[in-house]
Amino acid sequence: MIYGYARVSTKGQEKYGNSLEDQHDRLIEAGAEKIFSDSFTGTKMERPEFTKLLTELEAGDTLIVTELDRFARTAADGAKTVQELVDRGVEVHVLNMGRADNTPIGKLMVTMMFAFAEFERDMIVERTSTGKAVARASKPGWKEGRKRVEIDEFSKFFKKQ
Repeated sequence: MIYGYARVSTKGQEKYGNSLEDQHDRLIEAGAEKIFSDSFTGTKMERPEFTKLLTELEAGDTLIVTELDRFARTAADGAKTVQELVDRGVEVHVLNMGRADNTPIGKLMVTMMFAFAEFERDMIVERTSTGKAVARASKPGWKEGRKRVEIDEFSKFFKKQ
């Protein structure tokens, strides 16, 4: 069986089709027969649909993800998960990287790619924290978060399609 896994970090991304829909399209195009999806942070390994998927996968199955960081955001968690799957006889196909296998170069590539994913996530957090600190210091009355938007009853019928 060929499985796909798609993940976005927030319910808002799922609700507004930010990238979950795109991931589904790419997974189907790559041959996924059954797709599991989560709207959950990649920093946590306990994700409801991902956990179900891991229990369903058997030797001879293929798991397709669009990008390696859909598995996890830390090199240690991600590499461990991929290695466990490969050891169980599950083929792991990462669309933007290729197939993960048990060869020395395969293990190296997975470890390096997860290290880059973790680094990227850490840099995003650092830049966001710096931006918030600057805003707090330089903008009196600055509040974290988005401004509240009021929507009247009539306008909800005219959403963008």
